Amino acid sequence: MSPNQRNFSNREVVESGFSGNMQEALRYLDSTEDVARAYAFGALCRMDSLEIDHLTAALTDPSPLVRRRALLAIPDRWGGDFDAEIDLPSRLRDTDASILEVACYVAGECDPTTEAILDRLEEIAQHHDEDLCRESAVAALGSLGQQRSAPIVVRACSDRPTIRRRAVLALVAFDGPEVDKMLRELTKDTDWQVRQAAEELLSIE
Repeated sequence: MSPNQRNFSNREVVESGFSGNMQEALRYLDSTEDVARAYAFGALCRMDSLEIDHLTAALTDPSPLVRRRALLAIPDRWGGDFDAEIDLPSRLRDTDASILEVACYVAGECDPTTEAILDRLEEIAQHHDEDLCRESAVAALGSLGQQRSAPIVVRACSDRPTIRRRAVLALVAFDGPEVDKMLRELTKDTDWQVRQAAEELLSIE
């Protein structure tokens, strides 16, 4: 069956990852069907046969489905020359908000981080139009725990409730009087989940 036929076999592509059939996975990696390409990418990951060229191509694939799958493969491979090859700061500029949300999550899992990644995460946390993207960026900054990002996370504690819930938890990664002050203020927040989280964090201290 040609990998460019619309009725490709999902099972055939997926099974290639379990059977170790690298040639079959590579064949579908060039399919015109985005689902087939995503499955093929996953099969290569399962076989631990993913090359940097496969990853960089998938990260710029026209399909959000493939880009998402590629992003999630990054943290396990983070480190060394790999970091420069994939250019994670560029991935943090995806125009699809659903993919940018994933990219922020992935950036938070990639430690050690870089100044360029932190710059972009801080920009998203403060200025992106989509709540989910701001929320994901705030969570990533908390996960990375770089003290330079503390003012950004503190500021996010005044955003919408869903983002405040994420921001109050992210505060645990930071120190300083502005952090302690914000935690005390959040014990009076209008959202009960924010209040509860702030109270619990203060009790730990």
